Amino acid sequence: MTEEPPLLRPYTLTRGRTRPSGPEFDLVTIVRALPVTGVTGLPPEQLRILKACQTPSSVADIASDSGLSLNVVRILLGDLREQRLIAARPPATVAQLPEERILRELIQGLHAL
Repeated sequence: MTEEPPLLRPYTLTRGRTRPSGPEFDLVTIVRALPVTGVTGLPPEQLRILKACQTPSSVADIASDSGLSLNVVRILLGDLREQRLIAARPPATVAQLPEERILRELIQGLHAL
């Protein structure tokens, strides 16, 4: 029978903090681990988050994959961002998307090939 790891309170994982350092992380913010070697001294929770970020993932997916609460994940992501171990980008807004006309022309061009 495998033994479950001890349950840690969220305020223990975040050292009593309730907000991440720096800008807030939206649920759909895309986070990815940066290519860094020799990362040592991180708590297991941050290592789990880094592992989940090896492929770009949303904050919501990272929380789900790591088994940690969303707020704890946001705070730990802030710590990882400060250490330059992750990069985060907000989701695209409608203004950043190409115009429908351009997409239609692209599709027509691809069909012509």
